[in-house]
Amino acid sequence: MTRGRKWGIGLSIVTVLIAVPVIIAAMQPNGTEVRIEDVRRLDLVSAVNASGWIRPNRKVDVQSDIMGRITQLSVVEGQNVRRDQVLLRIDPTQYEAAVERSRGMLAESQAREAQARANLLQAQRNLDRLRQLAGIDTTLVSGQQMEESETQVTVQKELLEAAQYGVSQARASLNEAQDRLSRTVIRAPMDGTITRLEVEEGETAIVGTMNNAGSLLLTVSDLSVMEAVVRVDETDVPDIQLGDSAEITIDAFPRRRFTGRVSEISHSSVRPPESMAGGTGAGQGQAVDFEVVIRLDQPPPELRPDLSASADIVTDMRNGALAIPIIALTVRERGEVEALPQEDPQASAAAASAARDARADIEGIFVVRGGIARFVPVLVGIAGREHFEVLSGVNEGDSVVAGPYEAIRALRDGDQVRRMADSTATGRPVAITSNDGNR
Repeated sequence: MTRGRKWGIGLSIVTVLIAVPVIIAAMQPNGTEVRIEDVRRLDLVSAVNASGWIRPNRKVDVQSDIMGRITQLSVVEGQNVRRDQVLLRIDPTQYEAAVERSRGMLAESQAREAQARANLLQAQRNLDRLRQLAGIDTTLVSGQQMEESETQVTVQKELLEAAQYGVSQARASLNEAQDRLSRTVIRAPMDGTITRLEVEEGETAIVGTMNNAGSLLLTVSDLSVMEAVVRVDETDVPDIQLGDSAEITIDAFPRRRFTGRVSEISHSSVRPPESMAGGTGAGQGQAVDFEVVIRLDQPPPELRPDLSASADIVTDMRNGALAIPIIALTVRERGEVEALPQEDPQASAAAASAARDARADIEGIFVVRGGIARFVPVLVGIAGREHFEVLSGVNEGDSVVAGPYEAIRALRDGDQVRRMADSTATGRPVAITSNDGNR
C-alpha cells in the first residue's frame, strides 16, 4: 500500500470520528426535558384536613355526692338506660341513722316550741289579770307587779321565737339528711347508653370532684347524635365557617366515609399560649390548635366514642375554574419578570404589577411558547388536590411546565424546553384536598 493511500485512509477515519458525535448531537433535541400540561377548566375543591376523635354530642359523667360502699350495681357497660332508671345503690345505713337523729331533733325542737308557747300564754294571762285588777282599783296592783308581768310576757315571746328558729333549723337538718339518704340511689340523668363503667359492686364510691379521677362511677352517653372533634391549625381556622360540609374517615371503619357539617368552632386555642413552655407560647415555635366540632349525618349504631378520626372540611369550591398544576407554581426574583407581548392584557398588567412589587420573590409559572419557557406571574385562588385556581396571568389552552420539580427549580426565563415522552395533559376533576399549600 502506497503512502498516499495510507494517508487517505487515516484522514477518512479521523473525519468519521469527528462527524459521528456531531451527527448524534444534531439528532438529539435541544432543551430541558419537562412535563407539559395544558391550562384547562376543572372543578376544584379546597379543604382543610385535621385529626381528632369521635364523641357523643351529649354525655354525663356520673359521680357520687356521698361516700359509701356500693351494695347494688344494676347496669353493665353498653346497656341502654332510661331517664331516672336506678343505676346503682350505696349502703344507706349511716344515712338512715342520720335521718332518724334529725327527726328526733325536730321532735325535741317542736316540744320546746310548744312549751315556749304555753309559757307565753300563761304570762299573757297573768298580765291581763293584773290589768283587770288595776282597772277596778289601782291600789290592788303595784307598779312593780305590772312592770314585772309585762317583762315576763316579753321574755316569753323571745323564747317562743327562739324555739321556732330551733324548729326551722331541725327541719332543715332533717331535709338535708333525707337528701343525703336519697343520694344513696343513683339514677340515670338522661336516656342513653352506658359507655363507661368504672366501678364494681362492693367497691367504695368516693365523693366526686373535678380533680379526682377515681371519683367517676360511670358515663351515660346519647349515641344518637355523634360528633367528630378535630384540632385545626391556627392558620386554617379563618377559612372555616359554621355549616361547612366535611368528609370524615374513622380508623375503625377504613372502607367507609362519613359526612357531617361544622357545628362549633372554638374561640380559644386548645392550649393557651401563656400555659406553654416559657410562657411565650407561639413565640417559641409551638403549634397553636383550635378545636372544631363536626356533627355527623346519620351516625351508625355501631359507632363508639373516642374512636380516632380525621376530617376534610370543605372551605371553598369552584366549578369550571381555570386551573394550573400545583407543582407548576414557583417563585423567581422580580428582576427576572417581564410582560410578554403575546399575553392577554390582564396577564400583561399582572406581570407589570409584579415587576413593580417591592417583594424579593414573585409567584408565577413557566408558559411554553415555541419551545421556549417564559416565566409569567400569576395570581392564584383556592388550592385543590393537584391544581391551583388561577385568577390571572394565563389563558385556557396555554401550555405550562408541570414538572419535574428539579427541572422547574433550575429553569430560567427564556430556556429551551422539550416535552417528556410520557408528558400528557390531564384534566380530571380535583377531589377534596388538604390545605397544605406545598409548592
